[in-house]
Formats: sequence, structure tokens, C-alpha cells
Amino acid sequence: MKEARYFYVPDAPIQTELPAEETSHALRVLRLQPGDELFLMDGKGTFYRAVVSMASSKHCAYRILETLPQQKTWRGHVHLAIAPTKMMERMEWMAEKATEVGIDELSFLHCRFSERKTLRHDRIEKIVVSAAKQSRKAWMPRVNALQHFADFVREPREGRKLIAHCYPEIARTDCFALLQAANPDESVTVLVGPEGDFSVDEVRLALDAGYESVHLGPSRLRTETAGLVAVMMAQFAKNKL
Repeated sequence: MKEARYFYVPDAPIQTELPAEETSHALRVLRLQPGDELFLMDGKGTFYRAVVSMASSKHCAYRILETLPQQKTWRGHVHLAIAPTKMMERMEWMAEKATEVGIDELSFLHCRFSERKTLRHDRIEKIVVSAAKQSRKAWMPRVNALQHFADFVREPREGRKLIAHCYPEIARTDCFALLQAANPDESVTVLVGPEGDFSVDEVRLALDAGYESVHLGPSRLRTETAGLVAVMMAQFAKNKL
């Protein structure tokens, strides 16, 4: 039995061909032929069982056979906002793994102690798409461009807003305990700082904007590890299974 092949097609029901990048993978890598079965994912909660109806050098047309609505396995909206690391491959790894675990939105913060001030937003998006297909996620996480910390925290957001930091002089709550006690249907945004942590002023600015001060456990974590731990805590607290 052949392994099911998944392709990301945002407007699958109203399109008839795979997007260019997916076409290249389908034809050059998988060598699909007319009659071969494939699954499409629209990133909005639905899979589609389809069949290849035409395959040429640059086009792969399909015909939908069945619509397969999916049930989200976690409640609420999980949003991680994180400062990119100096070594970009670490952030790419984190984005991939967070997508596999389950996340709704990923933002990037330019902070006072940030060592990286630019970000290949398009590359992160490609990594997230690939991870969503590999892990069979019916909802595609939204990836936002790099944004200044102050601008981000001042924007209105629904649900719980948490900032994870390492300053002992600022009272902190255990992040997982807080998430477990919260309404699981409530949205949550978690901020994770750069390798030098947020500045004290940034933490206080976030607290003034309604964020809650939290820690991620007794260990001092690398930025990318902290981001993934925060996502996993949210998943454990909000998982429906």
C-alpha cells in the first residue's frame, strides 16, 4: 500500500491544479501519473481525497473525490512570539517542531538584546508548510514577519497573554500550572525572549500591557528550546484527547 501523499492547496475546492512548487514535488520527486491518488490540505481544517487527472512537465491537475473535514485536536488559539536566534537554523528547527506539535500562530520579535535583526519570513513559511504536511496538520499556522517588541505588546489581543523571562526579582508564575488552571478554550499568547533574555524594561512594558509574568521551569533554556517548551505546555493543557 502506497503512503498517502499530502499537498498544500489553500483554495483546493475552487482550483484544478497543484501550485507550482507542489507540482514540481509531485511530478519530479514523486513522479505521479494520471490516476494516482493524493490528498490536498487547505490549511483551514479540511483534507480532500483527490486523483491526478492530468500530468505534464509543468502542470498537475486533480479531481476531488471526497471532502474530509477534520477536528482540531487542541482548544483555543496558541500563539508563540519569539526573538530569532543568531543562528537561524535553530529558529528554523523550532518552527518545524512547533508546527509538528501544534501551533496556530508564530510571530518574531526584535528585542533590545536581539542578535538577529533580519528574518527570511518566506523561508520560515516554507518550513512550516513542509512540517504541517509531514505531521498531517489540517490547520496551517500563520507566520508573521519580524516586529519590534514594543509594537507587538501594545497591540490588542484576546485571551491570556504571558511573558516568559528569567528575572527572579519580578514575581513569576509557573507557566504550565497557569495554563492548566485557565479556560482551555481561551486563546493564549506566549512571549519568549532572545539569547540574552528580554530587558527588564521590556518585561515591565509587557506587564503594563496586560501580560502575565511566567517561568518555564527550573532550568535555563536556550531560546529555541524555550519556545518549543512553551508550545508543548499549551498543547498539554489544551489537548482534547
